[in-house]
Amino acid sequence: MLRSFNTAISGLQQFQTEIDVVGNNIANVNTTGFKDARTDFMDSFSQALAGTNAQVGSGVSLAGISSNFNQGTIASTAVGTDLAINGQGFFMVRNTADSSQYATRAGNFHVDTSNYLVDSGGMRVQGFSDAGLSTRSDLQVDGTGAPATTAVGATVQSFSIDQAGFINVKMTDGTTFVRGQVLLQKFSDPSQLVKEGSNRYSGMAAAGPLAQTEAPQSNGLGLVQSGALEMSNVDLTTEMTNLIIAQRSFQANSSIIKTSDELMQEIVGLKR
Repeated sequence: MLRSFNTAISGLQQFQTEIDVVGNNIANVNTTGFKDARTDFMDSFSQALAGTNAQVGSGVSLAGISSNFNQGTIASTAVGTDLAINGQGFFMVRNTADSSQYATRAGNFHVDTSNYLVDSGGMRVQGFSDAGLSTRSDLQVDGTGAPATTAVGATVQSFSIDQAGFINVKMTDGTTFVRGQVLLQKFSDPSQLVKEGSNRYSGMAAAGPLAQTEAPQSNGLGLVQSGALEMSNVDLTTEMTNLIIAQRSFQANSSIIKTSDELMQEIVGLKR
């Protein structure tokens, strides 16, 4: 009789986990660049019945929680520093405090007071940081590398980022030049990435990265779309369906415990 209690308890525990995962997906339905997750289950070991070849399962266990990296909808924002990746790839950002790097699909960037292109948490976007496109480092938007014909005292008037990731700067005297280029990273097994919060991922070594970041539209990478953001790929219809299934499964396992308890009461009551 105790076997049924333990089996049902394992079901309650795992379906609670699934409800937690679904709840997190729904909570992030409007989070920029968010990738939804799913819960995968597997059966626990089976116990052989004495004197027979029959086996009885002992419940369910968690096989893992995996992220779905399908493309989210790209929404126009008309903000020049907002970037979306149309296709495969991740932006790379660097924490200046310890030089650690993270991958992200959230391109809600801005230029800080030091003219660096940074994410919402102040981490610097990575790419070719020089006009000669030879140095991979923090991207900066200023007049460094401007043509020799640029007027003395000219400053940055405006800039734009094209589909290839080039940062095109226009100076106040009308001259233009490429200040740098946003580069992307791609992983052969993105399911190995570890969510760190703030739309960032670590664990890149285990995910099979390219040897180095590459230009958009190369090595299977997507293009960069400026003035737009990739929205969450959460499908509310699917999530609500999964929530109902998980809830009913939780209730069914609760009923197993209730039924097992009633049978136990009957057995205990045999003495009377």
